Amino acid sequence: MSHTLIITGASAGIGKALAWEFAKRGCRLGLTGRRLEALETLQVELQQQTGVEVHTARLDVDDTDSVELSLLDLFAALGEVDSVIINAGINNFTHVGHGQLADETAIIRTNLLGAMATANAAVAYFLKRGHGQIVGISSLASLQAIPSQAAYCASKAGISMYLDALRIEHKDKHIDVTQIRPGFIKTEIMENIDRYPFAISAEKAASEMAKAILARRKDVFVPRFPWTLFRPLLGHLPDRIWQRFKS
Repeated sequence: MSHTLIITGASAGIGKALAWEFAKRGCRLGLTGRRLEALETLQVELQQQTGVEVHTARLDVDDTDSVELSLLDLFAALGEVDSVIINAGINNFTHVGHGQLADETAIIRTNLLGAMATANAAVAYFLKRGHGQIVGISSLASLQAIPSQAAYCASKAGISMYLDALRIEHKDKHIDVTQIRPGFIKTEIMENIDRYPFAISAEKAASEMAKAILARRKDVFVPRFPWTLFRPLLGHLPDRIWQRFKS
């Protein structure tokens, strides 16, 4: 039986690239996103070009009360779901003390609270099913502070710790937790990406992520080189190295 996944935030960026990658591997898909028209277009393209079963549901994870209802619809449509990929997220350059608290709050609401709501709904489903996999798309920024992205860093550090605690809490319940920490990926939410080191395309990132997800790995950097090698240094590098990336 083919692997079945739900991907949040699938209408663009990493989520869309993951949808294509898993479809090419013959996986059944449930896709959510804010832009239903974009999702439905993607659904048609995936089905026409790969022949896989694809279901869609409009979901704005900012509305945390609606997350479980939307996922329940997809669980019912797909029958059995093996993995839920918590990918929906936003990023804007923000500057502390410059009247951007509303922008920072929006980042926290989507990237942290929305992700927590998704994780809760997925875990509840997997507890009833008896097994499953939670995949969280975190970030290099969960370990390394980056100027002009304070709220984004905080949101990713928060969801990373949440996923770690979730994994320990449900270790004996046959629920695997895979944490993906992308570096700099060329997507719509990353402005001036060429300023950042070791940037890769969303398609290349999705290929690496899919391999790690299907292997049920615990904690993975994408791209693996050089960030896996640099991991012991992240959070300990001199501030001057990162000040050059201040927006």
